[in-house]
Amino acid sequence: MTDYDLIVIGAGAVGENVADYAHKRGLSVAIVEAELVGGECSYWACMPSKALLRSGHALEAAKRLDGAAQAVTGSLDVARVLARRNSFTSDWKDDGQVAWLESADIALIRGHARITGAKTIEVDGETHTARAAVAVVTGSLHTLPDVPGLAEAAPWGTREATSAQQVPESLLVIGGGVSGSELATAWASLGAKVTFVARHGLLGGMEPFAGELVADALRARGVDVRTGVNPVRVDRDEHGLVTTTLDDGEVVITSEVLAATGRRAHTADLGLETVGLEPGAWLDVDDTMLVHGTDWLYAVGDVNHRMLLTHQGKYQARAAGEAIAARYQGTPLHTEPWGAHVATADHAAAPQVTFTDPEVASVGLTEAKAREQGIDVRTVEYELGNVAGAALQADGYTGRANLVVDESRGVVVGATFVGQDVAEMLHAATIAVVGEVPIDRLWHAVPAYPTMNEVWLRLLETYGRPA
Repeated sequence: MTDYDLIVIGAGAVGENVADYAHKRGLSVAIVEAELVGGECSYWACMPSKALLRSGHALEAAKRLDGAAQAVTGSLDVARVLARRNSFTSDWKDDGQVAWLESADIALIRGHARITGAKTIEVDGETHTARAAVAVVTGSLHTLPDVPGLAEAAPWGTREATSAQQVPESLLVIGGGVSGSELATAWASLGAKVTFVARHGLLGGMEPFAGELVADALRARGVDVRTGVNPVRVDRDEHGLVTTTLDDGEVVITSEVLAATGRRAHTADLGLETVGLEPGAWLDVDDTMLVHGTDWLYAVGDVNHRMLLTHQGKYQARAAGEAIAARYQGTPLHTEPWGAHVATADHAAAPQVTFTDPEVASVGLTEAKAREQGIDVRTVEYELGNVAGAALQADGYTGRANLVVDESRGVVVGATFVGQDVAEMLHAATIAVVGEVPIDRLWHAVPAYPTMNEVWLRLLETYGRPA
């Protein structure tokens, strides 16, 4: 038996941050990992997917600039793109991440952890106890839709799609969310003939114009985007080809099929039943990430289903790590909104970038979500291509921006930008939402000319100058 102040189950980016922030406050910490230290984001999600996308983005950006376009005489070097992607995963080796844990004085326990009681876990027959807390940071798992024949057809999930070492001749992508949209973009840029099937359109839950602009751009690049249809049968033949029948009677034949239709909690085999919780369920937490009904169990990142984004999970982790230390050491706990030990931004100020081309960058509430919450909403939009900085960024720049304003308080509660290179514009909007900066004050935040950020001025002009 070995004892620590805190045991973290899951050594992904979120788990590492829980461990690090608690340790910085003086707690002894162990972290348990059954696969690679660094987790999903490092090896099968954020980093490899964005590496697959970036070269295509850069090439398309060059083609949109007269003078530069004439210098583009070839296509992507696929082997080098894949090699660059591999480098970002360290070829799926975690030596560097393990070295960081050692340098941070965080103990690593390799193996699968199971909770056996309050503050107690077992890993490969060895028992470990925590004096302060156990944090479950096991993330989420890819799910398959219930389509006859799909599971037997050996489909790609997001892991296979981000780690594949060869470009399929053709690919069917099922699911119009962020992962499906990004991976359809990536593999089309690498030369695959992509068919994209989405039941309700692209990027549901975002402002409607975001999915519409992304779908238009994909179609312009030769992707066969089909919305409002569902697969009803999938079969892979003896030659490896996949035949997918859609509910409109159409049949699509491809080399591979990718199911990108959702995630489920990675909690099925954690021993949650030993402490009165349901195996396989998302874990319900308060704003310090403490699991409801317990005083020792925390759930951070995807596993609590608050916001399935790596950066938001790391934000939760910073709060949780310090909250665990504060509770254990008896120091003041700041749980008021926007306090040091809570993840208030999860509720209405979470930023997200979808790295399609055009990019979609958003923060806070959409107009629809704001209205659902009973907010007195006014929304203003502006065409990004009409801003001088955007016209300089790309010939024929296409994009759009909006602000969602709470009229009763005179503050921005949401913003969405769609267009080339808008990702780096998002943090200003995040600050405006988190800081609840009054619209009247935003008029004094002067955007540099000529940059795309001038869209802030144009949005404010559309909204109207205060009397």
